[in-house]
This record gives sequence, C-alpha cells and structure tokens, in this order.
Amino acid sequence: MPVPWFLLSLALGRSPIVLSLERLVGPQDATHCSPGLSCHLWDSDILCLPGDIVPAPGPVLAPTHLQTELVLRCRKETYCDLCVRVAVHLAVHGHWEEPEDEEKFGGAADSGVEEPRNASLQAQVVLSFQAYPTARCVLLEVQVPAALVQFGQSVGSVVYDCFEAALGSEVRIWSYTQPRYEKELNLTQQLPALPWLNVSADGDNVHLVLNVSEEQHFGLSLYWNQVQGPPKPRWHKNLTGPQIITLNHTDLVPCLCIQVWPLEPDSVRTNICPFREDPRAHQNLWRAARLRLLTLQSWLLDAPCSLPAEAALCWQAPGGDPCQPLVPPLSWENVTVDKVLEFPLLKVHPNLCVQQVNSWEKLQLQECLWADSLGPLKDDVLLLETRGPQDNRSLCALEPSGCTSLPSKASTRAARLGEYLLQDLQSGQCLQLWDDDLGALWACPMDKYIHKRWALLWLACLLFAAALSLILLLKKDHAKGWLRLLKQDVCSGAAARGRAALLLYSADDSGFERLVGALASALCQLPLRVAVDLWSRREMSAQGPVAWFHAQRRQTLQEGGVVVLLFSPGAVALCSEWLQEGVSAPGAHGPHDAFRASLSCVLPDFLQGRAPGRYVGACFDRLLHPDSVPALFRTVPVFSLPSQLPDFLGALQQPRAPRPGRLQERAEQVSRALQPALDSYFHPPGTPAPGRGLGPGAGDGT
Repeated sequence: MPVPWFLLSLALGRSPIVLSLERLVGPQDATHCSPGLSCHLWDSDILCLPGDIVPAPGPVLAPTHLQTELVLRCRKETYCDLCVRVAVHLAVHGHWEEPEDEEKFGGAADSGVEEPRNASLQAQVVLSFQAYPTARCVLLEVQVPAALVQFGQSVGSVVYDCFEAALGSEVRIWSYTQPRYEKELNLTQQLPALPWLNVSADGDNVHLVLNVSEEQHFGLSLYWNQVQGPPKPRWHKNLTGPQIITLNHTDLVPCLCIQVWPLEPDSVRTNICPFREDPRAHQNLWRAARLRLLTLQSWLLDAPCSLPAEAALCWQAPGGDPCQPLVPPLSWENVTVDKVLEFPLLKVHPNLCVQQVNSWEKLQLQECLWADSLGPLKDDVLLLETRGPQDNRSLCALEPSGCTSLPSKASTRAARLGEYLLQDLQSGQCLQLWDDDLGALWACPMDKYIHKRWALLWLACLLFAAALSLILLLKKDHAKGWLRLLKQDVCSGAAARGRAALLLYSADDSGFERLVGALASALCQLPLRVAVDLWSRREMSAQGPVAWFHAQRRQTLQEGGVVVLLFSPGAVALCSEWLQEGVSAPGAHGPHDAFRASLSCVLPDFLQGRAPGRYVGACFDRLLHPDSVPALFRTVPVFSLPSQLPDFLGALQQPRAPRPGRLQERAEQVSRALQPALDSYFHPPGTPAPGRGLGPGAGDGT
C-alpha cells in the first residue's frame, strides 16, 4: 500500500525492531548471501508444503536462526511500501557415515570415498510468509564451498528482499529445507500501526476514527478473525476522506478486526484487532454463544470467536433446584467452537442439560438441549449404578441433597420409594441413559406413584364432600353460610391455579421493599400465582441469587407465565451500568437483590427479540416516568401504576382475560390494597401530605 513517508515515520517511531530504514528501489525481489557463499532465488513462488522430516544422508545445511528488518520499497520518491527483510542463518549439521571396509579392517578407505567429504554442500531453503490476507513461499538455493564446511559450525547467512506487509499487521515466518531434515524455524512479529486509524469509546458507543486526506478513497471492512478457517466478513463499505464509524458496544467481540486499504490496484491492506483484551467484548462473546442440537446425540457450540471452555452433562429436576453435574461418572469434554461433539449416551432425556464453563471454572451457559424435542422436564429419578470388582454393584438416587443409597432409611423421597424404584429397575421400567464398565445411569419414572397419592387424596375429598352434604341436609338453616364458604374455597382454588407471575425489582431501600410486598400481596388476591424474592429469602440464600432466579424464570415461562420487571431509579441505574451507560445505585448490591442477578438472563431475551409476550414492565406514578426506562426494555409494554392498573392486570391475565367490567373491579381492588403502602412510602408519618388521592387529579410530585 503506497504510504506517504511522513506517515511511515510517525508510525515506526523508535521501534526496536527497525535496524535501519533502508530504501529499496524497484518492485523485484532479490537475495544476497555472506562472503564465500553463493545463492540464487527462484523466479516464482512455490507451494507451501513442508513435508515430513527425513533422515539426513550426511552433512547438510540447516537454518538455525531467523532475523528480520523493516525496509522500504519505494516506487516514487515519497511513496513507499513497508517491507520485511528476512535473514536466514545456516550451519552444517550431521556427519559422514564411516565406510564398512574401514570399520572392518581398520584401514583407510580408498581415495574414491574421500571425494564426497571434500565436495561443497548445497541446500534448498524455503521461506514461508503469512500476513493476513497474504501468504507466500519462496525458494532459495544456497551452495557452500568445501573449505567452509565444518561440522556444527555456522557458515553464514542468506538474505531475502523482501515480503511486503501492511502497517499494524501480524506477520509469521517459517524456514526449512527441502527435503526437510529438521523441525522448521518460526518467528512472529507485530508491525507498528498507522496513527490515522484510532479507536475511542463514548459511553455505549465505540468510534473508529480515520484521519485521511479528503480526496483519499479507501475501503473499510469489519470481520471476525477465526483461529481455524477463513475470516467471517461482517460489514464492508467504500469511503472517501476522514470518517468516524460508530459501533454499538454490544457488537464488540474479541475477534472483531478492522481492515483498511486504499482503492488502488494491488494495494496492501492494514489489519488491526483492537478488542482482544476488552472486557466488554469477552462478556458479549459469552452472551452471543449458543448450544445447538444437531441430532439426538450430537451438538455444537455456536459463537463468533473461539472460546476456551469445557462442557459436561447435568441432571435438571423440576422444581427449580440447581442442575446437578454428572461428573463423575461422566467427564468434562473440551469444547471447540463449531465443532460437533457427542456424549456417550445410549438414550436422551429432557432432564439432561449441558453445562458450559470457561477456563476459570465459571459457569457461563446451561441449556437443556433435549427439552424442546422431548417435551418439558419430567418428575423422574436418576439412578447411578457403580460397578466394582467381582460383579459388586451399588445403586444411589440423585437428589438435591446428594446421592441417596438404595435401599436406605433416610427421610428423602427416593429413600421412601427405594423398594419400588429397585423393583422398577429389575422389571425393565427404567430407561438406561449411559453404560460402561464402571457404571450406568437409569431414569425411573415417578408418575405412577404420584397418581396413587392423588387418587387417595381425591377419595378423601369425595368422602369429605359426602359428609358435608349430609351435614347440610341436617342443618338447612346454615346451608347458605356453608355455600358461601364453599364458594370462597372454589375462588381460592382458582386463584391457586391462575397464571404464574415472577416479580423482579431492585431493592433500593426498605420502604420500596414494603411497597413491592404490598403489590405482590394485592396481586395474589387475583387469579395469579406470584413469586417474589421477598418470600423466598431462605431458599435464595441457599441457592444463590443467579441460580434462584434462573430456576424461577424457567419454571414461570415453561408454565406460560409472565415476568414482571418493576422499574425504580435503582433498577434503571443497574440496567444503565450493565449497558455501560452509568454507575450503580447505592443499595442495589444487597445479598438478596435478584434483579441484579437476573440481568445476565433477562438481557439475552431482549437482545434476541424473545421478550414480547413473556415480559411486562411497570413503575410507580410518582416515582419514575415510563420514558426513563432504558429503550431496550421498552420493547415490551411498560405500565405506570396505579393509573394504568386495568391495562397492567389485563396483560398479566392473558390469554384468558376477564370481561372489561370484571377487570375494572379487580383494578379497584388492587388499588385499594395498594393505597396504604403508597401513602406510607411517598408521605411517611410526620410529614405533611398535600394530597393522597391516586385518581386523575393526583399529581406526580414534581
């Protein structure tokens, strides 16, 4: 790429790899060697095929050291290309084989055998050069006179002018002989970058600043640099003059590289990869990574860049408990992006999930790949069979508390049903998932035992109903009262079977937590099953906020429920911090703050367009305006409470929404239950309250 001399001077500066900035005139490659040696450059490039190492027939020339130097190849007085000069130092390796006659008789060999020892040595030295997108191999023929042939000694060097490369690129050089007698030499070098290509950050955005002349026409390309395989182009455009290209921080990944070149024939391209060490790029890489099922027993990791990771199977039981790793008896498997992997399974099961961890043993991904094809999670028990010497074997049932030996007198569910499980295993009613010499895995269904318990419960309910009818017949005066109570019980049962709703919020302060608790309690009076971390502190402390939220979110969405994001100033600050907009709000880092823990799972749903229909936003009238919610989260409805309570309740109770009159009645019921908590929060005791109404005449406090 012809570059003005003053720009090259700014870029090279006092680089220690520049021995002398010599100028070469003309486009032709050339070679020269140390005094006493003769060398010749082949007219054209050759194929880069090192071949296998073969035994040396005697003394041979071998490369021992590579040395590079930056020079300039100038076509005009002030326009030059950066070029890498390579010097290959050679030495004599190996020795002559002693003739059999000399070994046998101890005498000197005849004069005809001495001639090869006094002959000169010849070698074909290959130089291989790679600098994306260029790859070249050249062949140098070198001859050393007999007078300089000394075993194990250096005979000099041969110099090649030169390989053209772009500023800012990474070059890799290999050298070996043909045929190859020893392992090839290699050298990697990073060339200095041009000063007119700069990367700067501005909040959520990243700016690519290109300070070139106004009449300069150039091409700009963004691509993913792959360790294996060709680069994946992402964006390309031809531009003119100085430019500022804006990228969103969510588009950054470690392998995102930039390529710039002038729109001229045979121009050399400049490549830089500035985001390799960017923490945001590494976070985005894991957010974009996905596990994809190919067949029932094969899957792969789909990600923009390579990831140092391991994966193992785990067993996910219904109910929200953490997924339990099956290591041992199974083992961790190294994962390569876009490489098909298979676990040694005989059968698959919806409760089998894949755990993905990086090199720091931090859980990054977990997906139940077979749940979509085989249906929802089953209430099955996983039995682990361990085999020992002399056909000894033991069985245990995998439970949240550990692996319970069977039979056992423990108080766990598997221990109580241990005899039935062993009978099912012996009768072939359990599904064998894995088997080898050390053990096996079995999935045993529990549905029939649950059905038996439900049958006994229904029988008890029928007996109770019969007894109740008899009492009603005997006491007709109290019939209306009993019917009223029965109606209330039916309504309560309907509420218990209502739609699931998971309420997420930021614990800004204790007053706001009381307000959230009042809203959750009011919603429980409707046909809704509300889950909130305020009511599950012990369970969340035992599992951790991330695991607790992940389980609640999966269960809620699998049951067709809805996740409610309750925004407050603290929640907006946390979202802004996650999106690199602002800083964290005080009080938003408590040990039970499920909202902060939930962002790692909530954000992918919004970024990938899966949030509508599954998420709903809300905020309080006098605390936060809906427009203050980050734009990413406004892709779902955001309601202001209590002024938009009817619409809010209608969104929660879809798809079987009640009639408008009934919906308004429920909204008034929730508003009445919420009113004391709102008054207490916005007008604490001892402070004047100019207006407590929440109707159309109530102000927003501003």
